[in-house]
Amino acid sequence: MTRSRTPSATAQTTTQPASPARVAFVGAGPGDPGLLTLRGRDLLAAADVVILDRIAGAETVRAFTRPDVELIDASHGDRGQELTQAMRARLVAKTAKSVGDDGLVVRLMDGDPGTFTGLVDEVRACRKAGISFDIVPGVSAVSAVPTYAGVPLTAKHDRAFHVLHVDGPGNHLARYADDEGSLVLLGSPDSLRDALHALLKAGRDAATPVVLTEAGTTVAQGSRTGVLGDIDRVFEGAAALRPSVAVVSANVELRDELSWFETKPLFGWRVLVPRTQAQAGPMIERLASYGATADVVPTISVEPPRTPQQMERAVRGLVTGRYEWVGFTSVNAVRAVRERFEELGLDARAFAGLKVAAVGGVTATALQDWGINPDLVPSGEQSAAGLLADWPGYDDVLDPINRILLPRADIATETLVAGLRAMGWEVDDVTAYRTVRAAPPAPEVRDAIKGGVYDAVVFTSSSTVRNLVGIAGKPHPATVVACIGPATAKTAQEQGLRVDVLAPEASASSLVDALAGHGVGLAVAAAEAGQPVRRPRDKRPATRRRAR
Repeated sequence: MTRSRTPSATAQTTTQPASPARVAFVGAGPGDPGLLTLRGRDLLAAADVVILDRIAGAETVRAFTRPDVELIDASHGDRGQELTQAMRARLVAKTAKSVGDDGLVVRLMDGDPGTFTGLVDEVRACRKAGISFDIVPGVSAVSAVPTYAGVPLTAKHDRAFHVLHVDGPGNHLARYADDEGSLVLLGSPDSLRDALHALLKAGRDAATPVVLTEAGTTVAQGSRTGVLGDIDRVFEGAAALRPSVAVVSANVELRDELSWFETKPLFGWRVLVPRTQAQAGPMIERLASYGATADVVPTISVEPPRTPQQMERAVRGLVTGRYEWVGFTSVNAVRAVRERFEELGLDARAFAGLKVAAVGGVTATALQDWGINPDLVPSGEQSAAGLLADWPGYDDVLDPINRILLPRADIATETLVAGLRAMGWEVDDVTAYRTVRAAPPAPEVRDAIKGGVYDAVVFTSSSTVRNLVGIAGKPHPATVVACIGPATAKTAQEQGLRVDVLAPEASASSLVDALAGHGVGLAVAAAEAGQPVRRPRDKRPATRRRAR
């Protein structure tokens, strides 16, 4: 007979209750991803679901989230219908219930959650559903957009400013007619224009300066200035439904001194980056720091060698002491060797006793990320020729082994190999990876490239030049062509392109810096000629041809 047993006090098992899901209301800032707070970034990294005000910003958000995160549009429903605030509140609560125990929903709200948002309704919906929540403040458009436009809301003698969100006829603006403090208005251009007309009608001085800023804090930002009495001219060409900020203030006159964002050397430029998406990240960030927008068009695809036996023999030789030197001529070579090492269960310790060379700073950084400090990096030109110029010749007394391993691309030039052999070295030139021409971009991208939509194109290798021309055609003659080094520039000229910018060092950052310097030169030339600064794509002549 079996008896049931009741656990005694000493043998009792306890189960830790699961934590319920929670919601974090996070301010996304007004548009510039760099204005996201550190706390907001950390919560995005931990999120299971992110509910966005602007689904158009999804790609930016994904830079901070796990790959498997779910993104939900809070502005429209499944059938494209615009959601009311009550519907958004229900969506947040419903989503939090569906993520399960320990789940985290980040409700990413434009600007600051506590300023002109539906925070109160959404928090009440969470409370009603028994869902805990956090609120993380964000940078508000109220202060950020005027600052990005070069307009301080308070100056030496100012003590206050007023903020209004306008969406009606603007009759309530009469109370600010006699106030000389700064007035910040948020809304669509049409509602802002109506409100400013109402302010003028109520008696505000017609000579009061006004600035209208669209797409504030982004590289698409544009500002127009004028006075209250000529407000229709200020609003000419403004997109009717685009969220904007208008500032009515004597401080608008300080823009000439304080403008810092719209005066960046590449502000508003659209730059074509013919690289793989994986390689383009640092270049995109650097272009953005100068005010440019980057569009990546892959021209090559990096693939393993067709037969792996050669690489396997090279790795065995590296481990068993066959080589005195290993030379890396690209980040892709570092990546290919590292991946092969990991497949074989090896790590950077296998390089102990070897001398390692890197073609330049970027390749050296990739090696350092792997735990390897290169012994040789060119002191001059960061290229195969520069590496060869600094490489020591073989000395049968000082060098116990006379062999060098060069893991490279299948299309690498013979310059380095021939030079090393001339210096007495034996060279194993091994194909570590293949570069294959990418598929042609979409027809609209090809038309944009040939039609002059891009202000500049940045070429980081000869293969990107040849492949871009092969899959998409030549860039328009008005497009500024920037090349990473002499070999790439020579290839561009052979393809019939005029080279405008040559990087002083063979690195992506140096290339972007050189392009920015070119932009400064164009701005200075325009100023000396008494002309407004124009982007290259705005100067497309119908008959201009590239020098051949």
